[in-house]
Amino acid sequence: MTGAFPQLRLRRLRRTETIRALTAETSLGPANLVYPLFIAESGPPRHPLAGMPGQYRFGAAAAAEEARAAADEGVTAFLLFGVPDKRDSAAAAATNHDGPAQNGLRAIRAAVPDSVLIADVCLCAYTDHGHCGVPRSDGTVGNDEALPLLTAQAVSFADAGADVVAPSDMMDGRVAAIREGLDRAGHSHTAVMPYAVKYASAFYGPFREACDSAPGSGDRRSYQMDVRNTDEALREARLDLAEGADMLMVKPAMTSLDIVRRISRQFGVPTAAYHVSGEYAMVMAAAEQGHLDADLAFVETALAIRRAGARMVVTYAARRIARALNGGIIGR
Repeated sequence: MTGAFPQLRLRRLRRTETIRALTAETSLGPANLVYPLFIAESGPPRHPLAGMPGQYRFGAAAAAEEARAAADEGVTAFLLFGVPDKRDSAAAAATNHDGPAQNGLRAIRAAVPDSVLIADVCLCAYTDHGHCGVPRSDGTVGNDEALPLLTAQAVSFADAGADVVAPSDMMDGRVAAIREGLDRAGHSHTAVMPYAVKYASAFYGPFREACDSAPGSGDRRSYQMDVRNTDEALREARLDLAEGADMLMVKPAMTSLDIVRRISRQFGVPTAAYHVSGEYAMVMAAAEQGHLDADLAFVETALAIRRAGARMVVTYAARRIARALNGGIIGR
């Protein structure tokens, strides 16, 4: 009899790391990682974030230093979030030529010329109300009113050197508006990677603290996706691609691995998954209590995200993962 024990022994392909590496289905390297960076308009060069141990709000120059250090470890893709000093209802700071994200883009480009610079496009960190759209007098959040603002912000980031703009606002129609605006401004080579699937999640808390971007009233469930839905995620992805998206983002990553799998298989376009602030914070909290090895946990998490079909893993642990991979952690 063949095809069964004892003739068939699956452990034969697990005996040594060289065999395991040779037969591995999924690869993970620093080039698969995207490192999010918070760029503050003012304040100290590095301001530690209480909710995300090991993470900081950087000044533009310090962000460039951080990016250079990450690049030396093999991480050359960065996702930038601006944290302005002043906010108003019209998100005026979002398109400021000397805004924090714009200055960060220019500084990192000078420090790491071959880097891939991705700029998050959203209004929440630039408004005094903290919503990703435009609040109306009846208490709802307007969609169409936000599209010109998001488009102007995306063009401003492209002017500052962004290779990719990543609208995370979840307003309907924003990909088409941004694509048209970029082309009209002479940025036809700037790619658009929308957060095609962004669930209304409990795992965003530390990020909102870092950017001071929590809604002043209400919540974001009227425009972010309901975590109970999966088919809707494919509809969102399909619409974004039809509007001109070049890549797609799914967020959060670990609670959406099924969505990453479905999108990557059905559409066959580069798909990113964002291991978000709350997911990062959980690993760090468990590690601080001695319950697990953070490096092993982050590498395993990134591998799981890759295994689900993501080509890019957006993670605050990018440098830790890169160092661990460079040190041969997978072979332990």
